[in-house]
Amino acid sequence: MKPHHFIKVFLCFFIFSNGHAQFTLDTQLRPRTEYRHGFKTLFPDNADAALFVSQRTRLNADYKMEGLTLYLSLQDVRVWGDVPQLNISDKNGIGIHQAWGEVSLNNAISFRVGRQEISYDDHRIFGNVGWAQQARSHDALLLKYQNTGFKMNLGFAYNQDSENLNGTTLTTPGTYKSLQFLWGNKTWKQFSASLLFSNNGEQFIDPINSNNNETRYSQTVGTHLKFQEEGWSVSSNLFYQMGKDNTNNNLNAFLIALEGNYYITNKWQVGLGGEVLSGNKNGLRANGKNKAFTPLYGTNHKFNGHMDYFYVGNHINNVGLVDIYLKSKLALGANDNLSIAIHSFSAEAPVSGTNRKRLGNELDLTYSYKIQEYVTLDAGYSHLFPSEGMEALKGNYDGNTNNWGWVMLTINPTLFTTKE
Repeated sequence: MKPHHFIKVFLCFFIFSNGHAQFTLDTQLRPRTEYRHGFKTLFPDNADAALFVSQRTRLNADYKMEGLTLYLSLQDVRVWGDVPQLNISDKNGIGIHQAWGEVSLNNAISFRVGRQEISYDDHRIFGNVGWAQQARSHDALLLKYQNTGFKMNLGFAYNQDSENLNGTTLTTPGTYKSLQFLWGNKTWKQFSASLLFSNNGEQFIDPINSNNNETRYSQTVGTHLKFQEEGWSVSSNLFYQMGKDNTNNNLNAFLIALEGNYYITNKWQVGLGGEVLSGNKNGLRANGKNKAFTPLYGTNHKFNGHMDYFYVGNHINNVGLVDIYLKSKLALGANDNLSIAIHSFSAEAPVSGTNRKRLGNELDLTYSYKIQEYVTLDAGYSHLFPSEGMEALKGNYDGNTNNWGWVMLTINPTLFTTKE
């Protein structure tokens, strides 16, 4: 069947299968050009800067009827040129980003099952990582309760390589073996409070004795608090980690964050904040102890600078971080705005090779322009000013410029919708 015939059948099925249903089909096309010269790590001598275009393409279908919601999100993620022009098949192919069903048991209780994004509060511990072209989703069961001003989610996930005949050892990289979590949120008129508890199990594979493979669990417990008044707001994160890490060290780690935002005018907002994530002395776990906090499955690109030097696939079990920042967002017109952020980075624990914890500063500039209802242009520039501590941490004393620039176009129209 040709692609356009498939889409016609797809539409007809949802439109005519239930006269009391609502169906929405939308898409997203998001190409992004990036120039990398010291992105994620200090730029070395005798190397060339990176320049490429990546692209996310999504087709999303949302079907709702009384007591039931079905959602499907297909996506293709590619780098321009990663396959020949006359290619027989794509390098990565179309994948399923989300595919879930949600069943309502009554007005307050429902459950969602399947591949889904899981995001809470400011996305510090659980987020969809929307900046990454592939984004993040989980294969999970979510039990949901919602009443006036109160929400609670109970989640379960268990991962396995395949339909095995025996054994439960997970060898798939970059994911957890088992996860259970409880999240609750209470909202008042100006104040909201969330509590989160997660039990995160990582697969340990013994390279010598395969009979010694096991799942090792760490626990994260904490709260997200937010107070809003007309013209200003204050929010905070307080989290603690305990249990075992993957190498069987005892975890004793914390995260503390506080941020305030104030509207000087209705078009100009300024914010001041700080965040502390605990770390290990010299970036090394010692005496069976691990003091480094890991923000698990959060949208970490949103925090600690846009150049992703911390907690974006890196800086795990390291010296931790103290991030003091000042940010501002200014609406330039009806359709565009400019954001500026300045970060001051320090290590929470001593850095090997220096007696200084200072890591440096980062400047982030972001511009956004809404071209039309379904089309937005975003652009950004970031510059890192490393200090001696960052050079020691990265093992790079070359003294090169470290900067990053990008331009991204997002096109996300609704292709079709029908309402009850």
